Amino acid sequence: MAPRTPLPVTATPTPATPATATPATPTPVTATTARGLVREFDGRRVLDGLDLDIAPGEFVALLGVSGTGKSTLLRALAGLDRQVTGVIQGPENVAVAFQEPRLLPWRTVLANVALGLRTREPQTAARSALAEVGLTERAQAWPLTLSGGEAQRAALARALVREPGLLLLDEPFSALDALTRMTMHRLVLRLWQRHRPAVLLVTHDVDEALILADRVLVLADGRITFSAPVDVPRDPNRDQNRDRDHPALIELRHELLRQLGVSQEG
Repeated sequence: MAPRTPLPVTATPTPATPATATPATPTPVTATTARGLVREFDGRRVLDGLDLDIAPGEFVALLGVSGTGKSTLLRALAGLDRQVTGVIQGPENVAVAFQEPRLLPWRTVLANVALGLRTREPQTAARSALAEVGLTERAQAWPLTLSGGEAQRAALARALVREPGLLLLDEPFSALDALTRMTMHRLVLRLWQRHRPAVLLVTHDVDEALILADRVLVLADGRITFSAPVDVPRDPNRDQNRDRDHPALIELRHELLRQLGVSQEG
């Protein structure tokens, strides 16, 4: 069930354009717009009049040092924080994949993916989603028997089966080993290219942001302080999707590290 943006945030859902829409159907200008978002914790403003736009089908990565409010912003966009004020406009269908898979251990993998689906045949839809992430054979398994990568794939299936207009990813790969992370990167890109939701990925990993995103943002002092497109084309034949040694990526990596206050000396 897609979360709604709660009051006091004013939310005006903008339904995503259906895949079968005719050319005459206008495409929404943005998948999500946020204006003037404010959130305080113990008198400290974590979000301070934040503005954000995400275009339909755009893959955006959000960077920032710990404690800058990245997860707070994601929770606001998902409608999970009732203390955020401001204006949010976005699609009705919003799905979230967290750092922890958050699967219910007393339900099978299939039952976790189908949970809350408002479709005629939720089990069929869930099986199809599991097939997309390569977990057909694990449909009847219990979550505690899954590897870390399998559990995150199940969480992705649970998010994507809802056909969200906006997919929010809160550091979903941070607990995985390097090889599993590479596999998950390829899977996420393949699923994104197939379903084309707008994506906001929260990450601490600059290289992960550059490998995956169309655009990278930096959050600092409660606002988006830096935004840049990633203009290096994707290469489906590469394990890492983009050439990490491309001059444009190197230049952007250095700028992001500077924005994040990371010294590159030595």
